Parts: sequence; structure tokens; C-alpha cells
Amino acid sequence: VGRAGAMAAATMVAGGGDFSDLREIKKQLLSVAERSRERGLQHSGKWAAELAFALEPLPLSELPPPPALTEEDARDLDAYTLAKSYFDLKEYDRAAYFLQGCKSQKAYFLYMYSRYLSGEKKKDDETVDSLGPLEKGQVKNEALRELRVELSKKHKAQELDGFGLYLYGVVLRKLDLVKEAIDVFVEAAHVLPLHWGAWLELCNLITDKEMLKFLSLPDTWMKEFFLAHIYTELQLIEEALQKYQSLIDAGFSKSTYIISQIAVAYHNIRDIDKALSIFSELRKQDPYRIENMDTFSNLLYVRSMKPELSYLAHNLCEIDKYRVETCCVIGNYYSLRSQHEKAALYFQRALKLNPRYLGAWTLMGHEYMEMKNTSAAIQAYRHAIEVNKRDYRAWYGLGQTYEILKMPFYCLYYYRRAHQLRPNDSRMLVALGECYEKLNQLVEAKKCYWRAYAVGDVEKMALVKLAKLHEQLNESEQAAQCYIKYIQDIYSCGEVVEHLEVSTAFRYLAQYYFKCKLWDEASACAQKCCAFNDTREEGKALLRQILQLRNQGENSSTDVAAPFFLPASLSANNTPTRRVSPLNLSSVTP
Repeated sequence: VGRAGAMAAATMVAGGGDFSDLREIKKQLLSVAERSRERGLQHSGKWAAELAFALEPLPLSELPPPPALTEEDARDLDAYTLAKSYFDLKEYDRAAYFLQGCKSQKAYFLYMYSRYLSGEKKKDDETVDSLGPLEKGQVKNEALRELRVELSKKHKAQELDGFGLYLYGVVLRKLDLVKEAIDVFVEAAHVLPLHWGAWLELCNLITDKEMLKFLSLPDTWMKEFFLAHIYTELQLIEEALQKYQSLIDAGFSKSTYIISQIAVAYHNIRDIDKALSIFSELRKQDPYRIENMDTFSNLLYVRSMKPELSYLAHNLCEIDKYRVETCCVIGNYYSLRSQHEKAALYFQRALKLNPRYLGAWTLMGHEYMEMKNTSAAIQAYRHAIEVNKRDYRAWYGLGQTYEILKMPFYCLYYYRRAHQLRPNDSRMLVALGECYEKLNQLVEAKKCYWRAYAVGDVEKMALVKLAKLHEQLNESEQAAQCYIKYIQDIYSCGEVVEHLEVSTAFRYLAQYYFKCKLWDEASACAQKCCAFNDTREEGKALLRQILQLRNQGENSSTDVAAPFFLPASLSANNTPTRRVSPLNLSSVTP
């Protein structure tokens, strides 16, 4: 079949980005699941099968017929059947040997794919044997160059089908020919839009929204799944959640794939409670699922939920203890118990199972940081970035390691990269601000802290740091503003946190009001100081001074403008406080 004919047929198959005919979609999914399995593409087959399972079952009369056999297929059938059985047993060289000279598309694909996997397996074995997981793996898949030469000839002659194009793209990507690989994957998506593998490879190669705009993708319903996935990867979570919601409304509400992706999306925007509840629901629906469970364990780790994490680790160990995700979950479990050597060991085990597993590199970097082994941490984070340049945690981790090594210029570079990937994450902004402060670029530091506060400060530290900067610069009014806002924020959470900085804030405000001769406010803050161990003595001393001055008959001065004071509920013994108009930071409201 000529390329044009194949493309026309493919467009008909995947029929526009429209979900009106779910039965037709189910037929296409069942059919592509079968075709993927015939070619040994297990993950794409599984993805299509899972999605098909979420749709209503088809009556016998509507089940898709088996793919029609051509004359070439019939000739290669014996060799293909034998080779496929060897392929399934991971005897790739043996499978390739019996497929030599086969002409049919299916057998040719299996021949090339067997050679590719044989090279990958040898590379992985050599990597594991010769190097510890932190050494730089210079082992290459020897088969790639030959495969590229043969596949490019076929490509020029337009003899590759959608699966062949996919394999050609993978070979190009492995040889770091990213631009050519993207073009080939786009072509593969046009020729065979139903094959999820090609879309997924594209996701891994697109680094920003601009690149996405310039791709000419086929207009099929598969594109919606692709866009939802790439938005999640690019941290465009709002858009991703909208796409997934529309897919659920279109009829895929039972899809465990979509549910897990939504949970991952909430994990990425740090909506931990929502993500935890979705993951718990997912485990009820699919109790033996192992994919994404490492993400679930990250959430349990952040919440310090030891019993739940312990249960998850034991449970996954019973299902399959030699899966990458299981090793990561057990690593997290040991890390939460502060057994960092053991945790690092499990992350290393995960990387022996799959050296390209991103999460394990990053988590191992964190463990080495805990063990104060900065050089090993740097190498682990660098590996993570090699696997995926969009992993903000690895950039952030590198920033932290260089901070420990007291190299602020390096820090700045890495924190900036992390901030570009997560522009609305206050932790990156606070880290950037600290860097600028060390480099004495105080104006930049102020901007970072203010922005961190504006985007919703997770750790509630930005305002304190901003206040201290203002203190340094003798801008006492702005410093007081920041401390007031900080205190309001802390108390409005409802939880009066064990914040060291609350006492600092009250101490500063007490002194500030004292200088302004606002005795009521000063004594209210000084009384608050008495509640904290580290400021108790200063608070008492200030109260004595205020009492002395009051007795001398010094009246409160009214000519000094001071910012609006604390919420009534905070003032000690509900001392009546004067509400003075706020200062120049317009966003601070009474």
C-alpha cells in the first residue's frame, strides 16, 4: 500500500477528535491492542486494552474481525509464529535469526524489533555488571547504527508502516537525533494514530509549549489523550485536568489510566489530600496495580503517614518485589524511618532493574543529601536530568547540594532552571531569593520573596525573609508590615504553628511600636513575646519599660503613622487596640 493510501485509511480509522461513537472507538482499541501484541509491543497493547475495558462490552456481531492476511503474511507465517514464541521468552537473537529475509510488514517489524531489544538487553546487562549505578554509563547499544541505516533506506522508499516508523523514531532518539526523531514520530502518529507508543515517545521529546504549537498532529480522538498527557508533563495542570474531565464526560469514567493520571496531576500541583483520596479510590478499583504507586508513596511520605506507607510497601512486595516501583516504595518507607543507607540501597536496586527510571535517580539524590554525600547526590541528580530535563526536583536538588557546598552562583543557575519549570512554586522562589541574598543582590531577593508570597507560600517563610531584608535595609515600616501580614497568615490558618519566627515577629513589632510610642500596641506585642521561651525575657523587660514611661505620664503619640494592628482575637487580654491606616503595601488589608 502506498503511504498516501495508508494515511487516508488511518484517518478514517481514528475519525476526528470526536467521541460520539464509543462503540467504534472500542472496536479500534481492541483491534490495535491485538496488533500491538502481535508485534511484541506489550505496553501499547496494555494501554489500549485498559482503555477498551473502561467502555461497554460489544455484542458478538460487532466484534472487530482479525486482521486480514496478505500473500506475504502467509509465506512468513511459520517463521513468524516460531520467532514470536522465542521473542516472548526474551530470546531476541534467536527470534531475529529465524526472521531473516521475511518480507511481510509484521514479520519485518518483529525482526528489527528483536535486534533492537537484543542490543538494549546486552547494554543493560553490561551496565549492571560493570558499573555501580553512580558511574557514568558509557555502554552503548551496538545494534543502533545498523538499524538506523536499514530503517532509513526503507523510510526513503516509503515502505514502513506505522509500527515501523515508530521503531525508526525510537532508534533515532536513542542516537540523540532528537529533531529527526520528532518528525518520524509525528509521521507515525499520522499513519497509525491508534498506536499509543508513538504518542508517548513524542511526549518525552517535547520540552515546552512552543514546541507543541509547531507540531502538525493528526486530528483524531487519540490526540486528546496525548494533549492531556503532555500538559501534565509540562506542568500545565489546569489544562490537563480540563482535558481529563472532558474525557471522563465523553464516556471513559471507568478508565483506571485516566484516574491515575488525574491523581498524578494533583500530586504535581501539591494538592496532596485530593491526590491521596484519588489514589486510595484507584487502589480499591485495581488492587494489584503497581504503576504510579511510587507517586502514591511520595504523597504518603510527605504526609509522614508511616502505617499506610508500611502497608503499601508490604502489599507491593507480596505482588512483585522486583518491580522498579516496589523498590522505590520500600526506599521511601526506609527513608521515612530515617534509615537512609537502606533507602539508597533500594533506589539502587530500582536502577539496576531500569537505569532510565527517573524517580529513583531523584530519590537517590535526596538520600545521598541526607547522608551528607554531596558528590554522589550531584551525580544522581545529573543522571535524573539526563533522563528527563523537565524534572524540576532534580534541578532543585542540585541547587541544594551546591548551596551546601557554598557555591551560590551555581545554586542560582540550578534554582533558576527549577523555577522556569515550576513558575508558581513558592519553594523555588524562596530558594532563589536566598541565593540572591547571599550574592548581595537584595532588590532581586525582595522580588523573589514577594512573588513567593503572592503565588501562595507553602512553607509560610517568604514574608519573614522579606521582613528581615527590610530590617537589614533599615526600612522599618515595610518590615513591620510584613511581620503583621505574616502573623495574620499564621493565625488565620487556624493552626497556631510551632513557628520559631512567630516570636521573632512579635519581638520586632513590640520594639517597632515602642519606638513609635504606641504603648498599647507595644505592650500587646510584648505580652505575646512572653508566651515564647526565646523572647520571654525581652518581652518582660519591654513591658517594664512601657509601664515606667506610662507612669511618667508620657502619652501615646498620635502623630506617627503605624500599620494596622493585630486581629482582635490575638491581642493579649483583648487589649483595645487602635486601628491605624495601613502603610504603602496596598495588598495588606485589615
